[in-house]
Amino acid sequence: MPAVAILKDVSRVYTMGNTVVRALNGFSFEFGQGEYWAIMGSSGSGKSTLLNILGCIDRPTSGSYQVRGQEMATLDDDELSELRGLHIGFVFQSFNLIPQLNVLENILVPLFYQEDPPADGEERAAMLADRVGLGDRLDHRPLELSGGQQQRVAIARSLINDPALILADEPTGNLDTQTTSEILDLLDELHDEGKTILLVTHEADVGARAQSILHLKDGHIDDVAHNRPRP
Repeated sequence: MPAVAILKDVSRVYTMGNTVVRALNGFSFEFGQGEYWAIMGSSGSGKSTLLNILGCIDRPTSGSYQVRGQEMATLDDDELSELRGLHIGFVFQSFNLIPQLNVLENILVPLFYQEDPPADGEERAAMLADRVGLGDRLDHRPLELSGGQQQRVAIARSLINDPALILADEPTGNLDTQTTSEILDLLDELHDEGKTILLVTHEADVGARAQSILHLKDGHIDDVAHNRPRP
């Protein structure tokens, strides 16, 4: 099966005054359909930069990045936004929910940016809320929910567009041990259903829940480990 995301010789260079920082340095890798990767490394290893490029939030300084066969470098900003909305789901450490919107509306947010959103959007959002255990909280706003419930809303939101990639940036960083386990159980279920998940974490026990681990150091791959066989 073709890879969902292909990076070839990707570099990302930042210039700050007289200082040049190579956040990614000739990075090449393929993430296959249905794989579950933990991306790990020390601070400054390139994890966040890699996730931003994978999510089409940032552009490589050089090299090639393709999502579902679409070359990122050929797209303008509007086309990149459309690509994000159609093919990529995001889960953040800080949840990034909109306080003024209720659970149903927050799940629907990615569809707001599509030129032709599906007619069954609200029905789909309600089903996803039920899937993550919040079917009875549709009218609640984020401040009326626990941290774990807010992260469940964020996961449901990441699924509303049936994405090719789910990108999770420290999704358990603000959660207690019990809630962390529940969120990781949910990610395991999504992986078992064939979703492609890339999770950035600094916690070894969280990384161990993924199918495979990609260790970064100084903007390149330091090590690759497999916790269980790839599909």
